[in-house]
Amino acid sequence: MYVLYYSPGTASMAVHQTLLELGAPHELRKVDFDTNAQKSAEYLRLNPNGMVPTLVVDGAPHYECAALLLLLAERHPEAALAPAPGTPQRATFLQWVVHFANTLQPAYRQWFYPQDFAPTEHEKESKEFARRRIEAVWDRLDAHLAAHGPHILGEQLSIADLYATMLMRWSRNMPKPATAWPALAALAQRVKARPSWQRLYEIEGLTEWA
Repeated sequence: MYVLYYSPGTASMAVHQTLLELGAPHELRKVDFDTNAQKSAEYLRLNPNGMVPTLVVDGAPHYECAALLLLLAERHPEAALAPAPGTPQRATFLQWVVHFANTLQPAYRQWFYPQDFAPTEHEKESKEFARRRIEAVWDRLDAHLAAHGPHILGEQLSIADLYATMLMRWSRNMPKPATAWPALAALAQRVKARPSWQRLYEIEGLTEWA
């Protein structure tokens, strides 16, 4: 059984949805951000970064959202949530998963926490820079989906789509949310229609962007 340390609506969301898609036995342990539980000594022993998600696999804790998604897809090949190594779509799949982790998530961190990237008098410029980086990813992904969709890998759903939809959700209150791009909006609707998304919302108590 897996154990997922999560907080509602955060980067643990895609891992939680993947567990639900897989039907994999798991236990959830909520990390209370209101009490700064992610920085407690107990939690830091599991994840020294003090962030979620953390997934306990065979008794050992692991972290980083993209890594956990790749790990789950690898451990459950029967679910076909990732193309097998050596197959034609593998390179495209890895490209987008790593792009989300390396480019999009860091840009979001700068958008939500501009004070960590610039002095107070330049926070506005810091956020503006992050917004441009985020929207540039949406431009690229929308063009890819328009040419190769409806999913990132065409007809086949993958963890890349779950990851992308979680990240699209984070843009919901931005000046130009991801759903302003038509192919992205269509992908989001596909993922949000899945029973795993609806069950996740029920469990995590989410209401926005349902």
